[in-house]
Amino acid sequence: MRLGLADLIDPRLRVLADESRAFYEKRSAGRGPNSLEELRAVRSGAADPAPVSPPPVEELVTIDGRRVPLRIHTPVGSAVNGVFLEIHGGGFYMGSAADSDVRNRRLADTLGLAVASVEYRLAPEHPWPAAPDDCETAALWLIENAGHRFGTAELAVGGFSAGATLAMTTLLRLRDQGVTAFDCAVLQFGTYDLSAQTPAGRLIADEYFLEAYAGAAPDRTDPDLSPIYAELSNLPPTLMVVGEADILLQDNLAMAARLSASGVEIDLRIYPDSPHGFTGHPTPMARAAIGDIHTWLGSHLSPAG
Repeated sequence: MRLGLADLIDPRLRVLADESRAFYEKRSAGRGPNSLEELRAVRSGAADPAPVSPPPVEELVTIDGRRVPLRIHTPVGSAVNGVFLEIHGGGFYMGSAADSDVRNRRLADTLGLAVASVEYRLAPEHPWPAAPDDCETAALWLIENAGHRFGTAELAVGGFSAGATLAMTTLLRLRDQGVTAFDCAVLQFGTYDLSAQTPAGRLIADEYFLEAYAGAAPDRTDPDLSPIYAELSNLPPTLMVVGEADILLQDNLAMAARLSASGVEIDLRIYPDSPHGFTGHPTPMARAAIGDIHTWLGSHLSPAG
């Protein structure tokens, strides 16, 4: 198998690159808040999430004395084919489950899935391990309740950016408890080295979100913070999506290689001329990626589940 970067990109995507490139030429490059003051300003100026119909059900779920809020979207007029635990992005310090309402409503309607988005606590007010604790709580609640609540035991987990990192951390925590209930995972451009010690990790060493999320952690190579350092065997089939122009491309390539070497079934998709967060942008490349995600998920969650 040829492993040049060009060989890892589906040729059908190249024809979409010019239109996507034109979009980004008119759009200034984004960067996350660089201090607590900037973070507070961004949060206060954030627009309200777009409404969806029907709206999600907001529910505070409890398991083993731990509680976490979920926003639950269910398909309209069809049986539930599976349950997707969605973990929103935002650098561990921004965003909310409501920000994912539009994409989660689309996922529910397109694939007939119940989509549960977890409202995990944000840094720096609640640094690690608060967010993975909340995501683990949501996952354990779904494992125990999906069958009688939604009529299916088919489970998937996924997220974008920080959400992808938390999805991987959740799978590792469950695996370490002997729990392998999730059938597959979709990870969109996660960050897997928060220690900034690997060559890929050093590319984002000056990002404030690392400090905000890691807090007073004594060792940022702890796999619960930086999954690139984890033992990665016995994890479910995983789709990894990343843009060719993403600063996290090398981090994702390294994570994909480690997962593959650990025996995990990995489907790595690289999208040309696409930056970080591209699946949330109005481009043909984003539409292609979302279509690929839906197709992949549909093939891994059986309606008979």
